[in-house]
Amino acid sequence: MNMLPRLKPRTFYDLVIEVAIVRPGPIQGDMVHPYLRRRNGQEKVSYPSPSPEHGDKDELYKVLHKTMGVPLFQEQAMRIAIEAAHFTSEEANGLRRSMATFRNVGTIGKYEDKLIGNMVARGYDPEFARSCFDQIKGFGSYGFPESHAASFAQLVYISSWLKHYHPDAFCCALLNSQPMGFYAPAQIVGDARKNGVEVREIDVSYSFAQNTLEDTDGKYCAVRLGFRQIDGFHWLDEDEEKLKRLQLSFRGARSANPESIAPHTPGGMDSGLAPDGAPPLRTCAMWNDNVEKAGDKAEKPQDWADRIVAARNRRPFTSLEDFARDTGLPKRALILLADADAFRSLGLDRREALWQVRRLPDDVPLPLFEAAIAREQPDEHAKPLPVMPRQEQVVADYQTIRLSLKGHPMEFLREMFTRERVIACKDVCHENERRRVRCAGVVLVRQRPGSASGVVFMTLEDETGIANVVVWPKIMERYRKEVMGARLVLVEGYIQSSPEKVTHLIAQRMIDRSHDLANDALSRKHPVPDGLALVEPLNDDRRDHLDAPAQKLRHPRDVRILPPSRDFH
Repeated sequence: MNMLPRLKPRTFYDLVIEVAIVRPGPIQGDMVHPYLRRRNGQEKVSYPSPSPEHGDKDELYKVLHKTMGVPLFQEQAMRIAIEAAHFTSEEANGLRRSMATFRNVGTIGKYEDKLIGNMVARGYDPEFARSCFDQIKGFGSYGFPESHAASFAQLVYISSWLKHYHPDAFCCALLNSQPMGFYAPAQIVGDARKNGVEVREIDVSYSFAQNTLEDTDGKYCAVRLGFRQIDGFHWLDEDEEKLKRLQLSFRGARSANPESIAPHTPGGMDSGLAPDGAPPLRTCAMWNDNVEKAGDKAEKPQDWADRIVAARNRRPFTSLEDFARDTGLPKRALILLADADAFRSLGLDRREALWQVRRLPDDVPLPLFEAAIAREQPDEHAKPLPVMPRQEQVVADYQTIRLSLKGHPMEFLREMFTRERVIACKDVCHENERRRVRCAGVVLVRQRPGSASGVVFMTLEDETGIANVVVWPKIMERYRKEVMGARLVLVEGYIQSSPEKVTHLIAQRMIDRSHDLANDALSRKHPVPDGLALVEPLNDDRRDHLDAPAQKLRHPRDVRILPPSRDFH
């Protein structure tokens, strides 16, 4: 994300370079900034060369001309060893082997003096020779050959094309592929909505197990959230189940006749031939037999989503009682659906649906002769339930489906933070460079790359957008607990921005404000006092906390309002 505005890719090969340049090889070899300066016209493009008496001055031009004289790929580092250091093919192959294993074996050191010494002896700049060797060491940690970078770049281009022209399908596919990558479902949905995609809530009358696309009158299809978004809801992934069946069948066939499926043998599964000219073994038939046996023995998991779809194909749902009767779902499934606010099409909001579900019998179906005529519970002439405030709806959404279409938790804390002169994430921008600020947000991602010398990068989010925070090692040591554990953090520091408008908030002080996620702005319960640990009744014995206030004893779901951040160390 930070490299994109600096590099400004215009061609496909620019994407290849962008993929390769952020790997430890170019970083440790100090090749990144020279390339960027040359690309932006801030530094003249030149090519290292030996002394005139030691060879052609353009011997590295054909190796480095595609990357403006700066080595970025594994192949370039190897060619430099051959062309500039005059390695033999055997020595170059040994360097390649040690480059892949130096972290474990430590054999790359024996090539250091030869590579640097030969290059310097032939007239190359000692600093350039040293950086080339450092880059080779970096590739041993993790680096890309050009072919791998090109394959990765093709995925980057295709993904960008899909996101630009089909953001609806892109969003739906990413949601169905979770968990993956840096971004959680809430951020994927938020980005799609900013790009004009309508996202519709989970509903028993319209949703399927997976997230799906629905027709609209607009430019894009609408994304209908699926039952898979509900934490704890039982649904089956056809691809995963097929893989499990194949694994079971393989184990079954192997135990039945190990010789018939020995891999990579003349009579094994690869060829289907028996040894010594014997008739072919019936591996396919045995495989099919074992598939059936494995399927019979395996306990088939419940698919609540399939029951819902099958029932509504027979007839539309008209009430929650009809839904419960037609689907035959257990009480737990009904509670999860009600808690996820999935009965809106039946005229029930979250609170009303939960109330009605609680009145249903506990997984005891009515007798057959009563099912057609009897209602499971008599009508009650009770007063309407109070309307659930929007902030409670948002919190409940995050607790059940990890995202909300009704708002963001931070918007309900904005008034409090404004009084404290805490700015929104969108104000961490180029226009406010060098300004000292206080900014608060939910922690989305924490990164501590091995090549960053202990620097931690954090991404914060509020209702206005995201802010990127840089935590230097000294600040990390002082505020380690806040950096690693806070779900909502307040950062004090100054804004730093580059000419390309790549903006960061440089942290100088970190304050854990996670307790604010449980205050009155987001809940009608009593606020949790500052500085006291939350007690979760499923994990803690109340007798061990006799001095703790009673309001601290909370249901675990009320404690974990937001899903965890995605951390990469």
